[in-house]
Amino acid sequence: MKTFIPKTADIDRKWYVVDAEGMVLGRLASEVANILRGKNKPIYTPNMDTGDYVIIVNAGKVVLTGKKLDQKIYYHHSGYAGGLKETKYRKLLAEKPEFAVQHAVKGMLPKGPLGRQMAKKLKVFAGAEHGMEAQKPEALDLKK
Repeated sequence: MKTFIPKTADIDRKWYVVDAEGMVLGRLASEVANILRGKNKPIYTPNMDTGDYVIIVNAGKVVLTGKKLDQKIYYHHSGYAGGLKETKYRKLLAEKPEFAVQHAVKGMLPKGPLGRQMAKKLKVFAGAEHGMEAQKPEALDLKK
């Protein structure tokens, strides 16, 4: 018996649209990361990108549990001495909700070239409108 390794021609990529309204940020990110990796498919292979495309709408309406809105902090560094910047998630979700969701999903993908390739298949929109109707995305309900 030999191990099945899918070819790039065997991979059938679908487009899914996920409504993030009222969903918890971490739970949404982990579910979307599994779809981007392809872990929901029987042909999943850890060293290949077998995942699907995901469109997230209403990213501005995600929810954080507990006191995370005021206690969770996003850090980034300018590269200069003393250049550490910090932003609380309340401000980050108000100004750039697309970035907050994208950052959470990207953190749950593999690191390196494979993870960057998977992250390119994620499209995030703050509102209910997305310009991806030509791809005919299927609605995916992650609210369980």
